[in-house]
Amino acid sequence: MKFFNPIKVVILGWWSESNIQTRLMAAATLVVSCLMSALIFWAVNSIQIDARLQDTRYGQDLGVLLAANVTPLVADENYSELAQFSRKFYSRTSSIRYMLYADADGRIYYGIPFSEAQADNSLMLRQRIQLPENFAPNSNTVMVRQHLTPNGEVADVFVPLSQGDIDLGVLAIGINPNPAVVTSSRLTRDVTIAVFIAIWVMVILGAVSNALIITQPIKELAVGVKNIAAGNFKQRVDLPFGGELGELISSFNEMAERLAKYDEQNIEELTAQKAKLETLMFTIADGAVLLGTDMEVVLANPTSRRLFGWDEKKVLGQNILHHLPEPVQIELTRPLYQSAQGDCESGEFRIALYEPAAKTVRILLTTVLDQTREKVKGIAMTVQDITREVELNEAKSQFISNISHELRTPLFNIKSFIETLYEYGDDLSDADKQEFLETANHETDRLTRLVNDVLDLSRLDSGKQYRFEGVDITQPVEQTLRTCQLNARDQGIEMIQEIEADLPAVWGNYDLMLQVLTNLLGNALKFSPNGGKVAVRAYRLSTSELESAPDQVRIEVSDTGIGIAPEDQPAIFDRFYRAENRVHTLEGTGLGLSIVNNIIDKHHSKMHLVSEVGVGTTFWFDLIVYQEEAIPLDEDSLILDSAELEAQVLSAPTS
Repeated sequence: MKFFNPIKVVILGWWSESNIQTRLMAAATLVVSCLMSALIFWAVNSIQIDARLQDTRYGQDLGVLLAANVTPLVADENYSELAQFSRKFYSRTSSIRYMLYADADGRIYYGIPFSEAQADNSLMLRQRIQLPENFAPNSNTVMVRQHLTPNGEVADVFVPLSQGDIDLGVLAIGINPNPAVVTSSRLTRDVTIAVFIAIWVMVILGAVSNALIITQPIKELAVGVKNIAAGNFKQRVDLPFGGELGELISSFNEMAERLAKYDEQNIEELTAQKAKLETLMFTIADGAVLLGTDMEVVLANPTSRRLFGWDEKKVLGQNILHHLPEPVQIELTRPLYQSAQGDCESGEFRIALYEPAAKTVRILLTTVLDQTREKVKGIAMTVQDITREVELNEAKSQFISNISHELRTPLFNIKSFIETLYEYGDDLSDADKQEFLETANHETDRLTRLVNDVLDLSRLDSGKQYRFEGVDITQPVEQTLRTCQLNARDQGIEMIQEIEADLPAVWGNYDLMLQVLTNLLGNALKFSPNGGKVAVRAYRLSTSELESAPDQVRIEVSDTGIGIAPEDQPAIFDRFYRAENRVHTLEGTGLGLSIVNNIIDKHHSKMHLVSEVGVGTTFWFDLIVYQEEAIPLDEDSLILDSAELEAQVLSAPTS
C-alpha cells in the first residue's frame, strides 16, 4: 500500500492539472477499449459457435456412415461381428467419445467403451437410452444435441436404424469437440475476460476520479448558481483546483462578489420600488387585471375581484372568459382575442352589471408589448366603477331639464301678460289690468323662489364656512311662524306652537336653522288643505331616549296635509324630486327638502319623517345641546367640500 500511495498522488496530480480536452480524450479511449473488448468477445463466441456447428455436421456425417455399415449386421442379429466392427471403428477414430446400440424399445444391448468392462455377456446390457423428445423412428432424420461433461462439451448424435419399414433401434454416437479449437477458444475467452475486467476496473477508477475531481466542483458550481439565482450573493466556491476548472471557480467567485456589491447598492432600492408598485396595484380604487396571451389571469387586485364577484373564486392561472360576468363576457370575448393577436392595441367599453350588484363599469383594454413593441406579451385590463358617475350625469341631466322647465314657465307667463298689457292696455279694464299685474307678480315671486333655492343649494355645495354656536331654538321658530302667519290665515290653517319651557341652547347656525324651518313650514302649508293644522314642537329628549348619546333637543314640524306615499318616501330628500309630480297639482322646485337635508347634515344630524296618505306628515331632527367646552369649533368640522355634500344629499337616509 505504501508503494501505491506515491503513484496515486502522481496520477491525481496529473489528472487535476490536465485540461478538459485531455480528460475527454482519456474517457473516449476508455469507451473505445470497452467497445473493442466487447467486439473481441463477440468474435470468440462466434468462433465457438462455428466450431460447434462443424462438430455437429461431422457427427451427423459420421453417424450416417456408420449406420449404413452396421444396419445389415443389426438386421441379421450378427452381434459378434457388430461388436468387432464397432471396436475397430472406435479405435481408429479419436473424436468418438462413445458408441451405443439400442433396440426399438430403447434398451441398450451394446456400447463402447461401456461394454468393454463386461464379461462374456457384453451384448446384454440392462440400461435404457434417453432419446430426444422429437426423435422419430423409421425416419432418415439424424438428431443432434449438446451436453456438458466433466471433460468438456460432447455432441450426441442419434441415428435411427431401419431396414425398409422395420425399426431396428437407434445408434447413438458421442463426438468430442476439436481439441485445438477448444484450447484456443478457452485461451481467447480467458484473455478477453481478463482484459474486460481490467478495462472495467479502469472505468470504475476513472469514474471515481471523475466524481472526485470533475463532478464535485461542477456540483458545487451548480449549487452556487442556484443560490445566486435565489438572491444569495454571498455564495462562494472554495475548491483547490487548477487548470480550466480553477479558472472557472475563480471567475464564479469574482462574479458573485460583484453581484454582492451590486446587491448592496441597488437591490434595496429596487425592492422598495417593487413594493411601492405592488402596493399601488393593490390599493388603487380601480380594478386591475393582467392577462397572458392565452387569456389566463396572471394578476388581479382586490378591487377587480370585488367588481367581478371573484372574492371566493380562484381565478389565477385560469381562463378569464370562464369567470367574467355574462354581459362582460359577451362584450369582451372578441376584443380580448383581437388584442392577444395584436390586431387591437386598446379599447374602452361601458357595461352595465347586475350581479353580484347592480353597477356600471368602464373597462379599458391595453396590450402589453415587449421592448421592441412588436410582440404582444399580455393584456392589461382596467376596471372602473362608474356607477356614481352615471348617477351624477343622470342627476345633472335631470337638474338641467328641471331647472329649464321651472325657469321657462314663469318667464313665459310674465312675458305673456306684460305683452298683453303693452299691446292691449287701452282696451283692458282696470280689473283686467290688476289681474294681469297680480299674475305677473305671482310668477315673479315664483321665479325668485326658484333662483333663491338654486343659490342656497349652490352655496351649501361650495364649502362655505358657517359659524356654529349656541342657538336658542325658540327664536328661529317664532320668527318663522310670524313670517308664515299671513299665508296660514289666508288658507284658514291653524298654526300651533308647542315649545318646551327653559329649553337649553343647541349647537347650530341661526340663519341655517331659520331656512330649515321656513322650508318645512312652507311645505306643510302648501300641502295642507283649508282648515288644516300645522304644528311646530321643540322639546328635550328624555334620558331613556338618549341612552349613551349627548343631550339633544328634538324639533318637529307636523301637518294634516295630503301625506307622502310609502313609495315616495325613500327619494323625498333627492334634488328636484317632488311627490306631487304624480298628480301635477302643486307647483314647486323639488329643492326645498334637499336643502333641509344638507343643512341638517352640517349639524351632524339626520332628517326623519313619518307620513300617511290623507292623514298628514311629520318631519323631525335632533340637535345637540350646546356645551362650549365639548363642541369642536375647528374649521375642519365646519367645512364640507362640494363632492362630499353632493354625496350626502344623494345618499341621505329616509327613515
